[in-house]
Formats: sequence, C-alpha cells, structure tokens
Amino acid sequence: MSTSAELTRERAVRAERGRRRRPDQPPRRGWGTVVGMAVAALLLLVAIVPLAASLHVVRLANTHITTPTDAIVVLGAAQFNGTPTPVFANRLEHARELYDAGVAPTIITVGGKQPGDAYTEAEAGRSYLIDAGVPAESIVAVEAGSDTLTSLEPAAAVMSDLGIRDVTIVSDPTHMARSVAIADRLGLTAHPNGTSIGDGANVTAEYVSRETVGYLYFLLVEQWPVSQVLADPAN
Repeated sequence: MSTSAELTRERAVRAERGRRRRPDQPPRRGWGTVVGMAVAALLLLVAIVPLAASLHVVRLANTHITTPTDAIVVLGAAQFNGTPTPVFANRLEHARELYDAGVAPTIITVGGKQPGDAYTEAEAGRSYLIDAGVPAESIVAVEAGSDTLTSLEPAAAVMSDLGIRDVTIVSDPTHMARSVAIADRLGLTAHPNGTSIGDGANVTAEYVSRETVGYLYFLLVEQWPVSQVLADPAN
C-alpha cells in the first residue's frame, strides 16, 4: 500500500503532467488593441502614399520618351500680350525640337485666356512656333482652359475628331505625372517628355512637393467626374 508521502508525490506528478498537456492560451486582445492596430495601419498608409506619389513625380520628371506619336501636346503657361514667358517659350522650343526630330507630325498648343489677356496661351504658342519655323499647317491651337485639366479636356475632344490618340506631352518635368494622369483619364495614350534644361526645368523639392499634392488631388478627387473623351479601342 502506498504511503501518504507517496500518494502526495503521485498527485503532484499527475498535476504537473496535466499542466504540460494544456497549451498556453494566447492573451485576449480587446477593442483597444484592434483600434490601435487600425490607427497604426492608417498612419503607415498616410506616410507611404505621399512618398510613393513623390517618387512617381520624380520618375516621370526624368522620363523622356521619344517613341513616335500622333501629336505633340504643349501645355500652356503665362504669356504677355502674345509673347510667351520664358517658361512657356522653353516648353515650345522643346516641342519644336521633338517635331524636328520626327517624333510627331503635329503640334497641339492648348490654353485659354486669363482675365485681362488679349491673347490665349494656345494662340501665343502657335505664333511662337510659326516664327520658329514650324509650318502653320502642322500646328493646331485649342484656345480653351485655365489649368491643365480644363485645357486637356477640350484638346482631347479635338484630337478625337482628328483621329489622334497617341500623344507626347511637353511641359515642365515635375508637371509630367499629373499631366499624363489627366491625359490617360481622358482616353489618350500619353508619353511624357518634359523639358530638361532652361526655365522651369529644375526638379526641386518645392516643385516636387507642389506637384505631388496636385497629382494626388487629381487621383483622389478631381478625376471621378472626368469623362473619357476618346473611347477605348478595345471596346
């Protein structure tokens, strides 16, 4: 017969075996932990999205595609009494160089008037290019719009009528990401080719920050009411 001490020892061994068999229970997570994880994920997203957008702005600023297209679209900038500002003139010169290199047979200038202007940006750009030696019949001026979106919308309608879909976008380098996104939304196939030297061609932190905000604003807010002007050829 087992002694009292042996019985006590046997009970202790059995209890220890039982404890070993029971797996450790994971700590319970309350609502506070779930909310904390959600907030952390949101903060991470808020940090990553602007960073990814700014990297995209810089990448397209340094992308110069010279694949032949149907037309070169020069985005407008300020002009004074029909004379383009240095930034606008630099864009026009870059477009002329691409035209001379055979990138596209047509140049399209865009942009309307600001209050008090006697000339539109598109008209000033067209006159500049003709004076620079580009044949008048190779230039189409779309004299409408006060910003990138409202200039490209009517331009896309004109291009649809002319059977133009593939375009080379010319503007300042940091402006490429937003311009290409707008053109793509309108149904164009846009190739970035921003200025690389001269007025407006500097890729500075200030320009990148400003255009990152504009690019994200278009993606998150502006693009949704914008209709596709050129139908998808696959449909």
